[in-house]
Amino acid sequence: MTFSREELRQLAIPALIALALLGGGAALIRMADQAVRVAQRDLGAAQSLRQQNADKLARIAEEEREVKQKLDVYARLKNLNILGEERRLEWADTIARIRTQRELLDLRYRVERQRLIASVPGKPANVDFYASPMRVELALLHEEDLVRFLADLRASGNAYYAVRRCVLTRTGQAAGSGAVMAPRLNGQCEIDLITIMDRAAKR
Repeated sequence: MTFSREELRQLAIPALIALALLGGGAALIRMADQAVRVAQRDLGAAQSLRQQNADKLARIAEEEREVKQKLDVYARLKNLNILGEERRLEWADTIARIRTQRELLDLRYRVERQRLIASVPGKPANVDFYASPMRVELALLHEEDLVRFLADLRASGNAYYAVRRCVLTRTGQAAGSGAVMAPRLNGQCEIDLITIMDRAAKR
């Protein structure tokens, strides 16, 4: 099929318009493709940033939970009067009170020099655990008297009382009659009075 010169001249303008439209369409497709790639890159960056923020929030929440737990433990220890210097006067008062309340026939004790048993690294300073060894001798009517004495010590709350060793021996005496009560048992205990020194709290 052949076109005349006049027909070709008439088709030239529509052909140029078609070419221009094709070029414009191709350019739009390229621009749309670039826009999609940029949007995908931005979406990936936003998702990565979102994940990083979520991880940071999770770490902060975990740190807050750990701090709260440590504060709770610290508060309990503080309420038990375990933190700080040893309290020898309070210990003496406690033992005298228990002896009177339990009507113990004879009770003698000696608290030895305090010693460091552990030092735990911390921020901003170490936490030190001390033990003050105490030796107790009791004259007892019944084994239950020793158990009650140790329970009263622990309940006093002015140290942590760690019982290392207790020995019960019979005196060989009868329980006694009338108003005179003779002890049937002797108890000897070795007890560590544990206190905790928070070096950071002293500053």
